[in-house]
Amino acid sequence: MTEGNFVDYVKIFAESGKGGKGSVHLHREKYITKGGPDGGDGGRGGHVIIRGNKNLWTLVGFKFKKHFKAGHGEHGSKSRSSGADGQDIYMDVPLGTVVKDAETLDVLFEITEDREEKVLVEGGMGGRGNWHFRTATNQTPRYAQPGVEGKETSVILELKVLADVGLVGFPNAGKSTLLSVITSAKPKIGDYEFTTLKPNLGIVEYRDFQSFVMADIPGIIEGAAEGKGLGHYFLRHIERNATLLFLVPADSNDISKEYQILLDELRRYNPELIDKDRLVVISKSDMLDEELMEEMRIELDKDFKDVPYMFISSVAQLGITALKDRLWAMLNTDQDSTKLE
Repeated sequence: MTEGNFVDYVKIFAESGKGGKGSVHLHREKYITKGGPDGGDGGRGGHVIIRGNKNLWTLVGFKFKKHFKAGHGEHGSKSRSSGADGQDIYMDVPLGTVVKDAETLDVLFEITEDREEKVLVEGGMGGRGNWHFRTATNQTPRYAQPGVEGKETSVILELKVLADVGLVGFPNAGKSTLLSVITSAKPKIGDYEFTTLKPNLGIVEYRDFQSFVMADIPGIIEGAAEGKGLGHYFLRHIERNATLLFLVPADSNDISKEYQILLDELRRYNPELIDKDRLVVISKSDMLDEELMEEMRIELDKDFKDVPYMFISSVAQLGITALKDRLWAMLNTDQDSTKLE
């Protein structure tokens, strides 16, 4: 998926269909000149329905089509025949899509399961035909109900990436490089900050044809929780990740401090993020020799008592298999993780 095709925020307009009119009809046939009322009901107006689709990863389908209008119900007819319901409109969205009212920004609902359906705008009810209004004193009513008008609304579709593992780190920490090595994704890679401006997703192939999804979240900067840089635009994608992988480069001035800054940004944005499983990965470790790595382990053991850590190098392919094993264990077992030396 290219960055240009990753759309995670759109505003759309939706209008449901109008209900059909009830029929005003009196039964007539050969030898029956004054039959009773037999007007049928009007059909229901079409709904606008949002449906989850596990095969979609972006809202790019709404980039150029932002107006959706369901069909009107047909009118009732003689012989108590009901009109056909208006055609429903289905809008397929990726799992993890949040639907908000465009005016109040209140969350209306979220789509998290494949084929899950939510009616965004209900179609208007069809009017009842004159057959319903017959009484002992009014045996030939010559009136029926009109159909109810459809409704319209404007909503915001906001995608929060659903991935098993979310990569968290400062710009240029090596997240895109790791994603390109561990998955088949082809993210944009460069040696300058904010190379990644949209989340990238990749499938990590594991043993026995098993797999999990990893997301490269655009780099966090200090102050992101207050909206600095692209702020909340980045952070909201981390909310749906089951496990957070903190990536800190080996040439960082202070690995522990950098990790704490990242953790603090997540805590200030949403304290619940701190409850997720975490793994600290020191990237670019091909720059370290064994002696220096041992010295770093002594310090890291003190700083990361409650969080597992490990060394990897995406470029040199060091520790990649061990990283897959660690992530798979974190995603599929409840047992406590221990440090990988």
